[in-house]
Amino acid sequence: MPTTSFMSAVSIPSREVPTPTEEGGSQAVKAQQRLRELILAGQLASGERIAELALVDLLGVSRTPIRAALMRLEQEGLLRALPGGGYAVRTFSEREVGDAIELRGTLEGLAARLAAERGVSRLSLAQARECLDQVDRVLQDPSLSDEMFSEYVLLNARFHRLLADMPASEVLSREIERAASLPFASPSGFVGVQVNNAPARDMLVVAQHQHRQVLDAIERREAGRAEALMREHSRIARHNMQLAVRDPQGTGMPGVQLIRQT
Repeated sequence: MPTTSFMSAVSIPSREVPTPTEEGGSQAVKAQQRLRELILAGQLASGERIAELALVDLLGVSRTPIRAALMRLEQEGLLRALPGGGYAVRTFSEREVGDAIELRGTLEGLAARLAAERGVSRLSLAQARECLDQVDRVLQDPSLSDEMFSEYVLLNARFHRLLADMPASEVLSREIERAASLPFASPSGFVGVQVNNAPARDMLVVAQHQHRQVLDAIERREAGRAEALMREHSRIARHNMQLAVRDPQGTGMPGVQLIRQT
């Protein structure tokens, strides 16, 4: 089957040819990522039955990885299974999304606490500081262009991953990753609001200050302070979610239409 530009961008090293099973699994992961992007961008309408054949044409992969991707997105909570078979995009209440953000914040707070209690290597602290230094450089751009905003999103996600790994707990890292994959619950799930809303943009600076304070608390072994700061940090995402739900067009986040006001 011919591939689309999305799939052709993925190259396979010549020295390591995957088996059909590995290749199918890789295609399922890529299909899952692409479908998640389409849903959160508002390009797949809520409640509408998703046609597998249309996705085959759109993504350039066979029906087997498409079905695997749909099943995984149902497990994530983005899709719901229909009684007669197939899937449709879900809608969410503000409470559901708020609870998911709160869960991530609670787990990240625990990670910050454990990191402070157990101690963190100089290398880990240096990597986190370098990441935040790069964020500072991005925020110096007063216009925050699309390119710089994309860089901010990547750096923000990197800092949160570094933090999750600091306690050296595979269990906690896994659960934080799982919580962050819930609909709209990722650390950068609503940062787009801060680009399209002038007053909210100031919160990027506030969030960066909180990043610095959390890292300082971890380095000083102040476990309670580190946890409290990280939990407070997640409230920015909740605030941005409320702004986005009340003005989805003004915030430029079409996927927010999947969230019902409560």
